[in-house]
Amino acid sequence: MVQQLVVNGIIAGSIYALVAIGFTVIYRTVKFFHLAHGVVYTAGAYFAYSVVSFWLLVFNNQINFMGWLLAILTGVIGAGILGIVIDRFVYYPLRKQNASNLIFLIASFGVFIFIQNLLQLIYGAQILTIRTGPIKEGHHFFDVVITDIQILILTVSIFLMILLWLFIQKTKLGKAMRAVSDDPMAANIVGINPEKIILISFAIGSALAGIAGILISFETNIEPTMGFIAILKGIIASIIGGIGNIPGAVLGGFFLGAVENLGIWKIQAGWKDCIAFVILIIFLLIRPWGIMGIKTEKETI
Repeated sequence: MVQQLVVNGIIAGSIYALVAIGFTVIYRTVKFFHLAHGVVYTAGAYFAYSVVSFWLLVFNNQINFMGWLLAILTGVIGAGILGIVIDRFVYYPLRKQNASNLIFLIASFGVFIFIQNLLQLIYGAQILTIRTGPIKEGHHFFDVVITDIQILILTVSIFLMILLWLFIQKTKLGKAMRAVSDDPMAANIVGINPEKIILISFAIGSALAGIAGILISFETNIEPTMGFIAILKGIIASIIGGIGNIPGAVLGGFFLGAVENLGIWKIQAGWKDCIAFVILIIFLLIRPWGIMGIKTEKETI
């Protein structure tokens, strides 16, 4: 039982980490909590569902590799475009007016509610599924059972985390993103356009949210409200790992997934979300800068 819970925690943690690093990529450049990131996660799953539904309708309830690839690409690209649209039409005008972080937070929550209700208007409030074909039994490894979808989720998540880290650390664009994150004014002086970097950050972060939404839709179901819990877990993972720290977001995601699943070993599964918030409160009280965060002067005082 413990081994199975640990594996379940790693699978859940990979999704939390994927949402958290997408959130962190955006947070590093704009320095506010982009709550609408959760509804972008939802939209990515719905975009992929639309393609799958259309493909099944046209090709007599059969879908091949090309159909799945088109659905995933549509979901990822659609989520990236949605993130850019949110920034250009909502956040950019607020930046021009030098709005406070509280205004950005309220605006992001408003965008979340608007798009969530728009998705519900288009697709309905019922639970949808993107899975096709019969349900297959998972693979048995010692006392642990893991399905093909769970292996896919873990493999893709880890691959994307490594790819993002290499992109941020090794590429010219990644270094420009780090420069804007550290000091936007200094980056502008040396010829880096902060607005361009913010746009790229929204595209990358939103695409990661879209991938996470698609991956989780293979494992569970799709519903308009699925993004709320996802963004809360992503934010908690980011805070646990160290807000604004990409490796910390990954560590926080896996840590949160493992503790949540081990925490329900002796209690009901309905307490899982409560466990996440208890962990958050403990970190805020004991180590508010997170596992890999840097303790600031204000926190020292």
